[in-house]
Amino acid sequence: MTDESRETGLWIRRFHPAPEARTRLVCFPHAGGSATYYFPVSRALSPAIDVLAIQYPGRQDRRHEPCVDDIEKLADLVVGELDSWRDLPLTLFGHSMGATLAFEVARRLEAAGTSPVTLFASGRRAPSRVRDERVHQATDDRLIADIAQLSGTDSAVLGDPELLRMVLPAVRSDYKAAETYRFRPGPPLGLDVVALVGDADQQVTVDEAEAWREHTTASFELKVFSGGHFFLDSHVAAILDLIRARTNASAVG
Repeated sequence: MTDESRETGLWIRRFHPAPEARTRLVCFPHAGGSATYYFPVSRALSPAIDVLAIQYPGRQDRRHEPCVDDIEKLADLVVGELDSWRDLPLTLFGHSMGATLAFEVARRLEAAGTSPVTLFASGRRAPSRVRDERVHQATDDRLIADIAQLSGTDSAVLGDPELLRMVLPAVRSDYKAAETYRFRPGPPLGLDVVALVGDADQQVTVDEAEAWREHTTASFELKVFSGGHFFLDSHVAAILDLIRARTNASAVG
């Protein structure tokens, strides 16, 4: 299949096609997030890296589709959509819920014989570390307060009741997916894992991020940044440099 004939479909957004790139980055949004969160990443890394961002059902142009509130089901669906994009070395980047989903996608890709080169797990505890969280069962007001505290939703959305009504079903569904996920024991990954965490993140401690080390037989690196759950918004340049270094190495290899 030529690059020109390749279809992105509903699940995959390719904001800045990079047909000459020798490596590909697949980005997984956080709970309540959408593919457009990674538009600046795509703009910054193209054309050296071909960036794909996953668009989950139930938001933006997919808002009329049923949400998927199960990480395992989401992973199965995403892997199917990535089938025609395995011609280049893949690096996976996920933040928060997206990190857990990226991990499950990596497991499936390895099982299918296409191992990604690196998994960036940002703002999420290791899959084997469980917390008893039930925010997805809370009232709308509690859910809104939670996402406001994390600073993961635009303040304009939080102040607009109509927009909030539109996004809350997707947020609640994603919270359910993240909070009900339970790690299935199995072989560790055979790919490099880089865990990123904010030193003031109430959703994941440095120790919980360090535990990602247990999930790979390849190299592991922990990067601790100043900030809370969305620390990455304040450290864009440093994180982009990390991605470039890893993906460039895979392209040379």
